[in-house]
Amino acid sequence: MHHLTDSYGPGPQERVHQLHRSSLIEKIPYDTYFTQMPDCCANTEMLDPYPRPSSGFTAYPDDIYSQDMTSTFHYSQSRMGSEDLSIRPQSQIGCASDSRCPSRVGYEDTLGSYIEQNDPRMYRTTANCIKDTTSATTKGVCGEEVESNMQRHVEGCPCTCNHMGYGNYMDYQRTCLTELPDVTPSSAIIRLPPPCMDSPSSGSSKDRRERNPRKRCRVLAPVFLLVSLLLLGGLCLPLLLQTAPITHQQRLDVIRRILTEIPLIDGHNDLPWNVRKFVHNQLGEVNLSSDLGRVDPWARSDWSHTDIPRLRAGLVGAQFWSAYVPCGAAQLNAVQLSLEQIDVIRRLAEMNAHHLTLVTSVKGLLEAHRDGKIASLIGVEGGHALGNSLGVLRTFYGLGARYLTLTHACDTSWAICSVGEANDTQENAPGLSEFGKAVVKELNRLGMLVDLSHVSTKTMKAALQTTRAPVIFSHSAARALCNSTRNVPDDVLRSLAANDGIVMIPFYTYFITCNSTATIRDVIAHINHIRGVAGVNHVGIGAGFDGINFTPTGLEDVSKYPQLLAALLEDSSWTEDDVKKLAGLNLLRVFKKVEQVRDEWQKAAILPEEKISLLENAACTYGVS
Repeated sequence: MHHLTDSYGPGPQERVHQLHRSSLIEKIPYDTYFTQMPDCCANTEMLDPYPRPSSGFTAYPDDIYSQDMTSTFHYSQSRMGSEDLSIRPQSQIGCASDSRCPSRVGYEDTLGSYIEQNDPRMYRTTANCIKDTTSATTKGVCGEEVESNMQRHVEGCPCTCNHMGYGNYMDYQRTCLTELPDVTPSSAIIRLPPPCMDSPSSGSSKDRRERNPRKRCRVLAPVFLLVSLLLLGGLCLPLLLQTAPITHQQRLDVIRRILTEIPLIDGHNDLPWNVRKFVHNQLGEVNLSSDLGRVDPWARSDWSHTDIPRLRAGLVGAQFWSAYVPCGAAQLNAVQLSLEQIDVIRRLAEMNAHHLTLVTSVKGLLEAHRDGKIASLIGVEGGHALGNSLGVLRTFYGLGARYLTLTHACDTSWAICSVGEANDTQENAPGLSEFGKAVVKELNRLGMLVDLSHVSTKTMKAALQTTRAPVIFSHSAARALCNSTRNVPDDVLRSLAANDGIVMIPFYTYFITCNSTATIRDVIAHINHIRGVAGVNHVGIGAGFDGINFTPTGLEDVSKYPQLLAALLEDSSWTEDDVKKLAGLNLLRVFKKVEQVRDEWQKAAILPEEKISLLENAACTYGVS
């Protein structure tokens, strides 16, 4: 196999490493009932010498409760009877002397059942209730004796009133809450726990406090909880061990499921330039649905990694195709060549409409993914493609371009590239001229992504200070791991996080390890570094396939994306949600915010930028004034 050469040069990346490459490697709540609780004894205000204790939450056996679909708990019918509590007659303050209060006298004699509602013993007059209550609270001088007298009164009183804070007959039944109920004054709702069979039904409050089974409930509750958790863990552990992605194949299955939920979006692919190089844009000679790895001249090139079968195998949901022209066309026919490359991308999508569809928005991208198609987007690579014209930029946008890379491997009159930074040829030049700032602002107004791959550090910082929308690096790595000016330094990564932008990791080995060999683990190291510095919300994938001739082992072509994502899941610090962000959600967020800035500027009636920057080669211009 020999490297293919032609008049168009090696291709979009800094192709200075032309070594031969071998063939591609194989690819528990309280019961609640609602009833108004009139206090027939409330007229007598006394200072309670024994404040009501706060009610506590106690665990109870499940069989005491019956639960409906709204998770509201009620006593069983054997305890409460079948009648509706809300319609029982109630005693009222200021009621006539013959007014009746519901009674539960004879509870013990009836073996736990209630007196029938029409039984005369069911009711007692309010006047008698008030008289007995007053008598109970005035006998004796010691608080304990008062409480004992009150308890005896309440246990014999059929009234449901509050008895000046001592509760009513039901509060002294055989329940774990043997003192006063938990009353919510604002709603008059009493919340009682279920019965506790060994709780005393009589005796002084002092005896009840000494023998209060709530303490036992509090001690036993954690034990019951611990036993329940152990049982649950024993039952669930085998299932968890079965479903956890332990093997690489299981992790791949998880990735396949994830990528049906969200689109995998790659930020940069140079296939359109190879179409120009290999067949001079004669699309009739390109069967993208075939395995181009077996078709000449694609099969003889180390720069070819893309076709539809491999895109499908790689579960690609969306691809930014690069409308690239070399720097040699700057100030010559760069604008024409860029238009022709945009035309190639559009026609490739049309000719392969069963698999590809051209999209220009977040909405279109998501719709394409739902339809099972690969969303195709256009990115213009290199500011020299504008010919120093904002009108050309607006035309590119109208044709569907959705990002502009401010430079390629050459400076423009308004921006410095990474090569210029490396050669110190533009040491005193600003990162962006006034026209360069106008380009960034016009990109914001249009709703077009600002791409900072290939630019110098000065230009990165100047663009971040100028833009009002998030930016992207469509195919750049971490400079801390590979000291190339094509990569992003840590201080810019931190600024990018504040901007809410994204760095999309390339697979070119010279950007990953700064030499001709790399592995999938080296790519993961860059992903993890950017995650550590900028955060998981600011990293994505921009492989740069078909524009590179050295790929990492394990990431040889567009079919290998699932391998990368599955390898990430081996690290417990990477969750499925994190993988979703890396694969596509981060880029969707950035793209959506760029569209939001566009919409806001349209509402504000922001006018297009009108700045002009003259070409340096005046001989190639007409009508310049």
